[in-house]
Amino acid sequence: MSVLSHSNLSIGEKPCPVDETASALLEVSRQLSQARENHLGFPGNMAFDDSDSGHLLAALTNNVGDPDSEDASGVHTKDFEREVIAWFTELAQGDPVTTYGYVTTGGSEGVTFGLYVGRQQFEHAPLYASSQAHYSVRKAAELLRMRLVSVPCGPDGTMDAEALGALCRAQRREDAAAGRSPRGAVVLATAGTTMGGAYDDVPALREAAGAAGPCYVHSDAALGGVVAAFSSPRPPWNFRDGADSVSVSGHKFLGAPVPCGIVLARRSLLPSSPVGEYVGARDHTLACSRSGLAAVLLWKRLRQLGTSGLRCLVHRCQDTAEYAKVSLAAVGARPQRQPHALAVTFDRPPEEVCRRWRLTVEGQRAQLIAMPHVTRRVVDELCADWLPAGERLPLPPRRVVAARHEPAHRSESAAGQYGKS
Repeated sequence: MSVLSHSNLSIGEKPCPVDETASALLEVSRQLSQARENHLGFPGNMAFDDSDSGHLLAALTNNVGDPDSEDASGVHTKDFEREVIAWFTELAQGDPVTTYGYVTTGGSEGVTFGLYVGRQQFEHAPLYASSQAHYSVRKAAELLRMRLVSVPCGPDGTMDAEALGALCRAQRREDAAAGRSPRGAVVLATAGTTMGGAYDDVPALREAAGAAGPCYVHSDAALGGVVAAFSSPRPPWNFRDGADSVSVSGHKFLGAPVPCGIVLARRSLLPSSPVGEYVGARDHTLACSRSGLAAVLLWKRLRQLGTSGLRCLVHRCQDTAEYAKVSLAAVGARPQRQPHALAVTFDRPPEEVCRRWRLTVEGQRAQLIAMPHVTRRVVDELCADWLPAGERLPLPPRRVVAARHEPAHRSESAAGQYGKS
């Protein structure tokens, strides 16, 4: 049983002794640190340490409204946020003058914002998303009262463009039969599916959706956007490829102690924004009040890495993913990996192995994601635990992919970790 329980976490009428509160905080910190050691199946980067930025916790940082709009409070960090947005705009090959963006609470808010902009463009258009799209897409569709149409995927996990075209042609015929103007289509393209990391073909989907009339495409690039930007050949995922809006998670690949993300959209497509007179800011955001701390920490991470450091980090993680694929194949786990992806899927091991390594599972398949904190040593340990059909298979005497020296991620500063390739 956890040391933390209702009895020592309850909030009472009187102040709790300082030492008891401090003890609970130390224990949760210990548990969180311990959990990240075997954190293989979820797309969160654990290889960072922002404890040197603790002084930021002594002040409220509230970025109210648009990053390019000042506010009257004086407790914002919008100057840092603007730099983060400028960097991600370049990464997504957007025009810095005509692209709007802000720091979100995470990928789900980014998806909801992108679909909201599309919904405002085409009020009656259905939302088309693949059967492998993130589950938050359904919640966003319900919130925005959009009819969600699930499009089948091909064998590689990407949305079937021909199937999308057929659905959109059927919609166009339906509109014509009803004597109404084409409703158009809003398309959710996934750049890195939750299971497998497949990339939808944005240009092909945009062309296929044109059969319904005018269309809007949002690219959900929560994890895959940063990876795609530094891959060769580069998967199509961004503004230059035909997206109208793009969302990326900040805590996934970059790493942050708080969930956060970035959403970008073509400024010309934004709906009119209210102005809160008392805060003195324009506001196209969904949240209004937003974490100024997240903006500063994202800026810090990007400053530590630089674009070249991030490129090396992506390539290192891709190498680790390939190493995991080869290693799992050697123990009979039948692994699969999409081009460029950090995700490796394989036959589902016993439940105790899934729990120990915190693997994501779907049906008879499990998944690991080669995030920056995942080392080859950890992959070796997972392979040693893999027990197909209840019998341990012997590990090969030598991996096909040569291992490199990889220090434990807790042993050095974030800047040192990220600089290694």
